[in-house]
Amino acid sequence: MTMLSGIRIIDLTTVIFGPYATQMLADLGAEVIKVEAPGLGDVSRYLGSARSDPTMGSIHLTVNRGKRSIALDLKQPADATVLRDLIAGADVFFHNVRGKAIERLGFDYASCKALKDDIIYVHGTGFGQNGPYADLQAYDDVIQAATGTTSLLPRVDGDPRPRYFPSLIADKIAGQFGAQAILAALVHKLRTGEGQAVEVPMFECFAAFMLTEHLRDAALDPPIGPAGYPRQLDPTRQPFPTADGYLAIVPYTPESTARLMTLLGSEALLASPAFEAARAAGTHMSLVYAEIACKTPEKTNAEWLEIFAANDIPAMVARDLDDVIDDPHLRASGFFHRREHPDVGAFFEMRSPVRYGAAPHVEPRFAPRIDGDGAALRDELARGAP
Repeated sequence: MTMLSGIRIIDLTTVIFGPYATQMLADLGAEVIKVEAPGLGDVSRYLGSARSDPTMGSIHLTVNRGKRSIALDLKQPADATVLRDLIAGADVFFHNVRGKAIERLGFDYASCKALKDDIIYVHGTGFGQNGPYADLQAYDDVIQAATGTTSLLPRVDGDPRPRYFPSLIADKIAGQFGAQAILAALVHKLRTGEGQAVEVPMFECFAAFMLTEHLRDAALDPPIGPAGYPRQLDPTRQPFPTADGYLAIVPYTPESTARLMTLLGSEALLASPAFEAARAAGTHMSLVYAEIACKTPEKTNAEWLEIFAANDIPAMVARDLDDVIDDPHLRASGFFHRREHPDVGAFFEMRSPVRYGAAPHVEPRFAPRIDGDGAALRDELARGAP
């Protein structure tokens, strides 16, 4: 028995936002039926390279694992009927089709509620549907720009060009909110028997995420300072050079800062008039970071890590992205799991990072081919299978 055994989710989402949300729920044991367009299927299939079949890209293996796939052309009456039958037997229907388009197809909330009175109807939107951006298209880059995220790197390095954070971070954060929203709606349904319509707007989700710290003093009315969290925007707060690489070192409290300065032989800095003046102005950590950067080249990564571990100073090697898959902790904890996909061959799967004491780990289904479960699902509907 898994955490979400018996929960059926019809997933009509594309790219990363929606598929990432439902992948997390599939990891928890929900039955997720991925509805794709015939032919090319979901865009997420092509976001990574493939060995032979271009529809089975490497990112698809992660973001669509645990799901079943059925290909439906919803403009065709017979295929639209199949989707209606699937919704009638589901707990959740999740889509990211724009409002007017989904209404034309006949799968707006009122239509789906008529099929299943207690359906949880989740609409993943780019922007909240009660604002002037409601009908605009949204992709990760658009949301990073709209939330001010592209202004963060210029504040750190002085290069005035707005730049994207190099991750599909807005898509993934919206996906996290989407999964949270579905779980909350399921709890409500268990308590009351009621389904509901749920909107998960990408812009508002990512604004809430980024502004948790970066709204800062602009949250007060009137504001007593600008937006932006200084600790994150300090240009001297970067991995520090060592004799053979770089280290992340975090002197987070006054006590750990004093301890670190002693280890570096820099106690005098904390007693200096310059430090006292900077502390009064709230800019003293820039002096600390600059001092660390001057001293860390004296030893290797391994030497510093041994010293810091013995003195309770948080530190870690600044590793190259290509090396993370060989991280000894992730290997030991079983995070990377080598599997043999029947269509793709060997690949590394990232296991769900959360462990539940009340449910055993169950290997998720492999990411499906387009319509890989279409015949079986149609047969189940024909037989009236639950």
